[in-house]
Amino acid sequence: MALKAINPTTTEAWSKLQSHFNNIKNSHLKSLFANQPSRAKDLTIEWEDFLVDYSKNRITNKTLNELISLAQEVELGDAIDKYFQGDIINVTEGRAVLHTALRTNSENEVTVNGENVVPGVFEVKSKIKDFTNRIVSGAHKGHTGKAITDIVNIGIGGSDLGPAMVVDSLQFYKNHLSTHFVSNVDGDHYKEVIKNLNPETTLFVVVSKTFTTQETLSNANSIRAWFLESLPEEAVSKHFVAVSTNIESVKAFGIDEENIFPMKDWVGGRFSLWSAVGLSISLALGYENYDALLEGARKMDEHFRTADFNQNIPVISGLLTVWYNNFFKAESEAIIPYTQYLNQFATYLQQGIMESNGKSVDREGKKIGYQTGTIIWGEPGTNSQHAFFQLIHQGTKLIPSDFIGFVKSLHNNSDHHDKLMSNYLAQTEALMNGKTEEEVVVELKGQGLNDDEINKLLPFKVFDGNKPTTSILINKLTPESLGKLIAMYEHKIFVQGVIWNIYSYDQFGVELGKQLAKTILNELNDTSASVAHDASTQQLLDYYRRNR
Repeated sequence: MALKAINPTTTEAWSKLQSHFNNIKNSHLKSLFANQPSRAKDLTIEWEDFLVDYSKNRITNKTLNELISLAQEVELGDAIDKYFQGDIINVTEGRAVLHTALRTNSENEVTVNGENVVPGVFEVKSKIKDFTNRIVSGAHKGHTGKAITDIVNIGIGGSDLGPAMVVDSLQFYKNHLSTHFVSNVDGDHYKEVIKNLNPETTLFVVVSKTFTTQETLSNANSIRAWFLESLPEEAVSKHFVAVSTNIESVKAFGIDEENIFPMKDWVGGRFSLWSAVGLSISLALGYENYDALLEGARKMDEHFRTADFNQNIPVISGLLTVWYNNFFKAESEAIIPYTQYLNQFATYLQQGIMESNGKSVDREGKKIGYQTGTIIWGEPGTNSQHAFFQLIHQGTKLIPSDFIGFVKSLHNNSDHHDKLMSNYLAQTEALMNGKTEEEVVVELKGQGLNDDEINKLLPFKVFDGNKPTTSILINKLTPESLGKLIAMYEHKIFVQGVIWNIYSYDQFGVELGKQLAKTILNELNDTSASVAHDASTQQLLDYYRRNR
C-alpha cells in the first residue's frame, strides 16, 4: 500500500506550531537554558555508543510535543511500518524501498510481491564474502598469474559516492589492497587513476544497475581498451567484474556470468552501498568489516522502527529540520564532522538528502506551497572553522548545524585529539552564547584600547549567538558506528519526506539534462543534426565547436 497523502499544513499540529513559533521565534537559547535547568538532560538521547544532544536547538518541550503531534497526524508510524514491510512506497516507479532488507537478520522475512527477499540478500552476501576472501588472500590470480594489488570502482552517483565515502572514512581499517574510484565522464579523471596502475594486478569493478549509464559505460569501455593494449581479450574475465541487473550486456562486455553481482530494483541508487554495490567496500576493508558496517545500520533500523518518537534519533532529527525549514525558513543545514576521516561525508549526504527530498509536487501530484528539501553542505572541523564558520557565527542566515565527534581517536594521539575535541565543544558553545557588548568591552579594555577605539570596534566584535546546533557524540569511529550514522541520516530523509507529503525515492529531475545531453552530443559529432536551442545555448555550442 502507498503512503497516505496528508498535506502537513492542513493539520491541527501545523497550525499550533505556527502559533507557537510566533511566540518563541525571538527566544534566545541562553534564556531557554536558564528557564529549564534540566534542559541538557531532557533534550538528549543516549543509545548504544551514541549520545545525541539536541538541547542547543531553538525549541522548548512544547515545540517538541507539537512536532511529535505533527508526525502522528501525518501517520509517520504507519509509514514506517510500510517502509520496513516492503510496501510499494516508491509509487511513481512502482517499487518498494528496501535498503533496510539488505542488512536485516537472516531469520527475518521481508516480502515483495509475495516473495521473501531475505534469502536472496544472503545469497549475494555469501558471494561477496567468498569473492572478497579470494581476492584479499591472493587465491584469485590475474591473467598472468599475479595477485591483485589494486581495485578500481567504476560507477557514478550512488554507485560511487557511497563506496568511495565509506572506504575513505574507514581507511584506518583498510587491508593491503589499494582502492581507486572513477566516476566523472571527464576523460582526465580515469586517465589520472590508471596512469600508474599495472593492468596485470588490477581488478575493475563496473557498477551500473542497467549497464547503460553513459558516464560509467564510457569510462568502462575506455579503461577496457587501455587494458587490452597490454593483455589479450580473454584476460578481461580475470580482471573485470560487474554489479548489474543486465546480465546479457555485462556478458557482451566480456565479464563472466559468475563474476556478476546482482542487485534489485527495490534498492535506490543513493542507498545502494548496502547491496552488491558495496563490493568495493568489502574488497578494501575485508568482508568482516563490511558486515560490521551492515550490522551497525541494522541496529539503527531497529532503533528507528521501535523507539518512541521522543527517544527516536532519526525522528527527532527529521522533525528539527521541518521546524527550521518550514517555520524559521532556514534553507540549508551544515554537517561538520570533527574527524578528517569523514571528509567525504557531507558530499555523500548531499546526494542522499537533496536528490530524495528536492521535490515540488506532493503525493497527489499537486504543486506544493511550502518548502521541502534542504541544501546540505559541510567540511570537517577544524578546517571548516577557518573557512565558512564566519558566515554561521555572524552572517545573516540561520544555519542549523550537526556537529559529529568521537570520544576516542583511532591512532591514540590524545594531544591532537584533545585539541580537536576542545574545538568541537567550544564551537557549539560559541554559536549558542555569542558575545555581548559588555563582554567585548571587557575584552578590549584588557587589550589596552581606549574608549574611542573600543566604540569603533564594538559593533564588529559582537556575536548574537542563538545559532542552533545538534551534537552527535560517538564513542569511536568503527565500521559499525559508521553504519549506524549513515542509516540515521537515511531514516531522517524518510521522516522528512513523510511529513512533507512527497515521494522521496524517485529522481526524475536528473533525467531532462541527460536527455538533452544526448541530443547535443549528436550535434557535436554530426553538424548536420541541427536542433533548435535557445540563443544562449546555441551561442555556447557554436563557440565550443569552433574552438575545441
